[in-house]
Amino acid sequence: MTTVVPGLIKIGKTGMNNFDNRMSTLERNGYANITGLKRYFAIEVDDYDEKEIMLDEIFSKSRVVNTELFALDVDLVVQLLSSFDGVQIYPKTLSKEEMFDEATEKKYVKGDWLKIPDGLYYFQGNRRGFGKITATMKVENGDFIVLKGSICAPSEDKWQPESRRNAQIENNILQEDVVCHSPSTAAHVVRGKHTNGWAVWKNADGVPIDEFRKKES
Repeated sequence: MTTVVPGLIKIGKTGMNNFDNRMSTLERNGYANITGLKRYFAIEVDDYDEKEIMLDEIFSKSRVVNTELFALDVDLVVQLLSSFDGVQIYPKTLSKEEMFDEATEKKYVKGDWLKIPDGLYYFQGNRRGFGKITATMKVENGDFIVLKGSICAPSEDKWQPESRRNAQIENNILQEDVVCHSPSTAAHVVRGKHTNGWAVWKNADGVPIDEFRKKES
């Protein structure tokens, strides 16, 4: 599970018959004084006690003492867990192979994300069959936040990222800020379909954010 604290995640186990209840309880009430927990990846495995001990040993230096909280890159953990033999329980919209590939890609491009300066960026364009789209994204501490009031087109792709599925949109207007973890996910929230965020988000001077990753660190 991810938490409200960037870079702090929870790793734990629960029985299959209690999974949904356990996740809902943690998402509602938090854990060890940490709030904002959200389920991210779950897999059903054999010998789960032994695997939990192994994970604790592997990540021991990143563990918050006497808790199931770890200061880790969530995509690194997904890479490891999705390599286990077992049945993926969450998310149901992607396969283990897709989760592994997505986590690998995210780890690869995160260095580029950090090159984007904090501040406001803008999306202005049109989508055939819908019309004009205008949106504002705030980059802050590694998050990409689509701001309330942005004009969002209806969903078009069969698969939608969680940020888009959970977005509060009424009459095509975003009703509350949506936190995303990549510029392309933020663009998907706005366009309702897969979009290269590096090309469509621009600064106040009209320069695409792709220019930032072309510069040397």
